Amino acid sequence: MPLLNVVKTPSIIQRFQWIADPVIYMEKAVQEYPDIFSTLVAGSRYPFVFVNHPQAIQEIFTNDRKKFAAVGEENKILEPLIGDYSVIMLEGNKHKQRRQLLMPPFHGERMRAYGELICNLSEKVISQLPQNQPFSARSAMQDISLQVILQAVFGLYEGERYQQLKQLLSLMLDLFRSPLSSSFLFFRFLQKDLGAWSPWGKFVRQRQEIDQLLYAEIAARREHPDPNRVDILSLLMSAKDEEGNSMTDKELRDELMTLLFAGHETTATAMAWALYWIHHLPQVREKLLQEVDSLGESPDPMSIARLPYLSAVCNETLRIYPVGMLTFARVAQERVELLGHQLEPGTRVYGCIYLVHQREDLYPKPKQFKPERFLERQFSPYEFIPFGAGARRCIGDALAQLEMKLVLATILSRYQLALADNQPEIPRRRGVTLAPAGGVKMVITGQRVRPESPQVVTTARS
Repeated sequence: MPLLNVVKTPSIIQRFQWIADPVIYMEKAVQEYPDIFSTLVAGSRYPFVFVNHPQAIQEIFTNDRKKFAAVGEENKILEPLIGDYSVIMLEGNKHKQRRQLLMPPFHGERMRAYGELICNLSEKVISQLPQNQPFSARSAMQDISLQVILQAVFGLYEGERYQQLKQLLSLMLDLFRSPLSSSFLFFRFLQKDLGAWSPWGKFVRQRQEIDQLLYAEIAARREHPDPNRVDILSLLMSAKDEEGNSMTDKELRDELMTLLFAGHETTATAMAWALYWIHHLPQVREKLLQEVDSLGESPDPMSIARLPYLSAVCNETLRIYPVGMLTFARVAQERVELLGHQLEPGTRVYGCIYLVHQREDLYPKPKQFKPERFLERQFSPYEFIPFGAGARRCIGDALAQLEMKLVLATILSRYQLALADNQPEIPRRRGVTLAPAGGVKMVITGQRVRPESPQVVTTARS
């Protein structure tokens, strides 16, 4: 049976286009086929179908495991980073059981405990940056988010292991900072260890060093268990599944790598995008500061998290250039009709997050950054899907959103920042995500004093 709405470019060229400039690739395809199209970007024997119609996405995810099933094998591109035993790789009941173990630390009262930590780390990192000198906002946000992960997830605050992990993780993830280096994830034949100086060889050695540190930390916790610890690693080590089994060292390692990769890289990118838009559009910054100032001095972190305009700014940031471009794949289990098209069994179907968020019928003038969209109407979980949907929705979405809000509010209320130049930021592939190509170059021009004070901005240090 012929494929539906096939992108006609030869598959190998499509693959290179998808890696080099995914935004251009998707926008060209959607001009020809507005709601659904087939592609062979992954070089698979199965067609990949990109769907950006909300009703069709709802049908895919509400029929999860019936008409469409999540298959961990489809996420193999991430295996070098996160291993085989991550929740992302699991299927069926194993996936369901693992999610149930992972969910509790990311919700409820636990969030309140992380709030103060996030605010303190934001202040600490920004206070150490030089004033009146350009810096990369994305690098600064990565520093904050990595320290949040190391402290909230690992319970590591200082010490040699903390410093080693911090350095190694930054180095390893920077290997995939461009479309060219990201190609190592997409082309298996490039994953050759040709020695310590080869790109993949360097990655493999850094991963081995990280593994040694992770396993050493796990072993130390097993040898000296502390029931009073509330970090996520300790909670996962004490958790048991329905059959009373604890997670193995390998399972713990893979989940920790998943949280590190999915939880710190993505959040850092989103916060850098937010800083760009807030300072690119002065009216957004002014409105945001008025709202944050309304809480008074030293507001409670959870009060900050409930601010409506701040929430709208974060949502619009995640809409316009979502960090994750696609949902995890679903595989048709039988012949299925979708938007009037027949999908054969085995067809891989992706919700295209980026294209959903660019739909003119949902978001008029979608290229404009307009937080008011999220104050004027509610969007369904299939119209606004920055964290995916269904049973594979991001586990850490609540922590990511809390971190975004608290970091932005802390920095903006205490420091006067400006973009270092007038060059517009454009999205570029970074691994499997979309990040600002220039890293958002900014300068700190001084400390900010609340408006009721006689002086609004103090003089920057020379």
